[in-house]
Amino acid sequence: MSDFRQRALDYHEYPTPGKIKVELSTPADSVDDLALAYSPGVAEPVREIAEDPDAAYRYTAKGNMVAVISNGTAILGLGNLGPLASKPVMEGKALLFKRFAGLDAIDIEVKHRTTEEFINTVANIADTFGGINLEDIKAPECFEIEQELIKRCKIPVFHDDQHGTAIVTAAGMLNALEIQGKNIEDAKIVCMGAGAAAVACMELLIKCGAQRERIYMLDRKGVIHTRRDDLTEHKMLFANNTDKRTLDDVMDGADIFVGVSGPDVLPPETLKLMAPNPVVFACSNPDPEIKPELAHEVRSDLIMATGRSDYPNQVNNVLCFPFIFRGALDVRASTINDEMKVAAVEALRSVSKEPVPEEVLKASKSASLTFGKDYIIPKPMDPRLLNRIASAVAQAAIDSGVAGVETLPAKYLGNNA
Repeated sequence: MSDFRQRALDYHEYPTPGKIKVELSTPADSVDDLALAYSPGVAEPVREIAEDPDAAYRYTAKGNMVAVISNGTAILGLGNLGPLASKPVMEGKALLFKRFAGLDAIDIEVKHRTTEEFINTVANIADTFGGINLEDIKAPECFEIEQELIKRCKIPVFHDDQHGTAIVTAAGMLNALEIQGKNIEDAKIVCMGAGAAAVACMELLIKCGAQRERIYMLDRKGVIHTRRDDLTEHKMLFANNTDKRTLDDVMDGADIFVGVSGPDVLPPETLKLMAPNPVVFACSNPDPEIKPELAHEVRSDLIMATGRSDYPNQVNNVLCFPFIFRGALDVRASTINDEMKVAAVEALRSVSKEPVPEEVLKASKSASLTFGKDYIIPKPMDPRLLNRIASAVAQAAIDSGVAGVETLPAKYLGNNA
């Protein structure tokens, strides 16, 4: 057994199995405490909530509670290993919510026979929580599941594998293009992969200015084009009216390559075909579509990002999802809409361009970090992300009419740190 594998197993087993626990938030030390916490005192908030459901945000933990829900059909890069096997990942997500945004989160693993059964299960328990984070659910079912739950639930439902990846990708991409002297509106984009993350990334880039007709998406059968008769509903959105059929065909003169597919699928010879000053996001984990060392050897003019922490420019969902939920829950948002996602993109971009605090340099083991080719997105340990992204998302929720309050909470006012 490798040393790292043993350390990982020990981390999850000791000193107590798992990574999360429940703690009391109020005193429970006396008879009086118990009388208030349970019978007879608990009847008073019950009456208030029965009369006004919004009172649940005043008298219960609902407003600070996120459910992390999976069926285990697409666990990390491991595939469909079932709900129970996904539990360590879901506990890990709950840990990240607490560590980065102070949100309490509980993992829920769902067994089901049909997609409808999963949707019904989640919808029926949704009122317990302030928000729902869907995780590790395979495509194309994940699209239907999220869309239906958004319709049926009165709280934010967010599939992080789609939208978290898309938000961080968009922020890094816009910054990279700025450094390279290019505009998203004019860029020719190649997307290797056609799953949930790929579709979400391209849709958000379009909302940020990319032109749909200049996007070429590929799946295992090659370029997705209008003359194919085997396309799902979501692939059809990116069916390009083109005679190009191969990766080499579409990479000729491309400004951007986004990989959300598999390891080593971008040959160095193909990378050479891209336009001057290209941007390459090779996000397959743990092994990217092309190794950074090889990519830089072939193209000295590129900006590159991966999903790995041991290379510059890591596309890491933790840069956004805790803070998006923090902002959404703080204003009692009913959904996480496009306006809130774009606000998160812009907030994330702006932090990248500012001087990096010493504590972030220390935590990331970096001598220096300055906005440029090797620093287009912030580091996950940057404490500025919480207030910056959460407040931007909260304000966007208010401005777009999906918030349950009319003004930002006092903690955000005048706080851009």
